[in-house]
Amino acid sequence: MQSASAMPRVVLAPALARWIVAAGDAVGERVLEVNVADVAGALAEVFAQFPQLRGYVVDEHGAVRHHVTLFVDGSAMRDKTALDQPLRAELYVMQALSGG
Repeated sequence: MQSASAMPRVVLAPALARWIVAAGDAVGERVLEVNVADVAGALAEVFAQFPQLRGYVVDEHGAVRHHVTLFVDGSAMRDKTALDQPLRAELYVMQALSGG
């Protein structure tokens, strides 16, 4: 059971984190603690800190872009417009792979 003081975290995969690291810093996963109840709140906190990620992660309608995948508490988010989905522990944001 999660303790009352534990906050959810957002993990940005290295392919996304590379857009927010300073020159010369190592690129790897970036972890942010957020004090929110749902996916929308978590993304809003990420975009408040790193506005350059907004256009890469969500489209002009606020839906998660086709090439981005979100895992909410360990499960892939299927409906990329359902940002009101509750977040208990972790939102993992990664670039989706495509091609053949």
